[in-house]
Amino acid sequence: MENGNSVLSAFLWQIIKRTKDQTMTEIIETRESCQDEQDSSLSMERALQVILQQVSAVGGWRSVTLREALGGVLAEDVISPLDVPSHRNSAMDGYALAATDLPDQGIAELQVIGTAFAGHPFAEPIRPGTCVRIMTGAKMPDGADTVVMQEQAEQTGDRVRIDSRHRAGQNVRQAGEDIGQGSVVLAAGVSISAAQLGLLASVGIAEVRICRRVRVAFFSSGDEIRSIGEPLAEGQIYDSNRYTLYGMLTELGAEVMDLGVIPDREESIGEALELAAQEADLILTSGGVSVGEADYIVAALRRLGTIHFSKVAIKPGRPLTFGHIGNTPFFGLPGNPVAVMVTFLNFVAPALRRMMGQPEQPLPGFRVPCLTALRKSPGRTEIQRGIMLQNEEGQWAVRTTGRQGSGVLSSMSAGDCFILLPEAAGNVAVGDPVQVLPFRLIT
Repeated sequence: MENGNSVLSAFLWQIIKRTKDQTMTEIIETRESCQDEQDSSLSMERALQVILQQVSAVGGWRSVTLREALGGVLAEDVISPLDVPSHRNSAMDGYALAATDLPDQGIAELQVIGTAFAGHPFAEPIRPGTCVRIMTGAKMPDGADTVVMQEQAEQTGDRVRIDSRHRAGQNVRQAGEDIGQGSVVLAAGVSISAAQLGLLASVGIAEVRICRRVRVAFFSSGDEIRSIGEPLAEGQIYDSNRYTLYGMLTELGAEVMDLGVIPDREESIGEALELAAQEADLILTSGGVSVGEADYIVAALRRLGTIHFSKVAIKPGRPLTFGHIGNTPFFGLPGNPVAVMVTFLNFVAPALRRMMGQPEQPLPGFRVPCLTALRKSPGRTEIQRGIMLQNEEGQWAVRTTGRQGSGVLSSMSAGDCFILLPEAAGNVAVGDPVQVLPFRLIT
């Protein structure tokens, strides 16, 4: 995407030069199809439902080597070309023998006629009254179907004594016991991590097809925003949101297109949105989606596309806008840094996973006692940042990270989980159970 980013950079520079002295253009009437939903805040659950109904997998795949597949999503089922294990083998160091030589009672004494190592099997068959010293992973000799652990046998010279506590077939792994030839090793939609790499390597897979990465274009808006390296005038701040979004998008495996900071001009924002819709599968913006006089993103979106909703009953993150420009989904995230992360992790990430072709999975949160008293009024979902703690008995609890303002980005850096306070919930006393969602489960 280096050439593409160069074109985008040149394009955006022209926008900035051309719009320095322009004023806001007339807002054109919306063409969005869900006016009733736009005019009132949706619940968190309903908003996510609307989002997932409006996005689908982007399609397309590429063939990559096994190591290149790390972090990708399988585009098709992977079928095993062989059995794993490929042969019957010992699960223990011990003695391989026929179950018919196990004593019903008392002691049986067998002759040790050789040794089988992993990769170096014993070539001769087992005869009645004989056994083979065998190592873990070694192929079972013909005629042997049982392994007695070395700790449960007593060898003297070439003789071994075995008691009656054993059962037929113990400590033996059958061919194909883990993976059968022709079976599905990994299904389409699986995200490939280290464990999946090892599994694919175990069946000799050298190359797989992975889904095309979702291309996400994003930018910040606001005349008070400056990129790192630029001097700050009075009232200006550095743009942290683009770096936060870059990190979260990259961790999820997206292909990122950073369009920089766009001036607070509706024409500039509109041109950037049109370009992003042509080049990307998904558009993200931060800032400019509230009801302020200088918030032009919603106005541009109304002119260019469709708004599905523009408010969600959550704190932080209420001014979350979701819509489409043509066939390209659009998320207008709030400008406050914490609200950006909260809305991304709870709304954008599930949509992005669906676009990547991953199956939908409920987030595995759980309830623990809260060590901090929390004030809350019913009527909206509140999402606070927390830190998980474990007491001496191994029981988990959670406390907040402190100040919970939507501009306190340090609360996300210090925290390791969200504390979810549902819409109907009120104040939380110390010791009350609360729902928590660890960050590592949603990133």
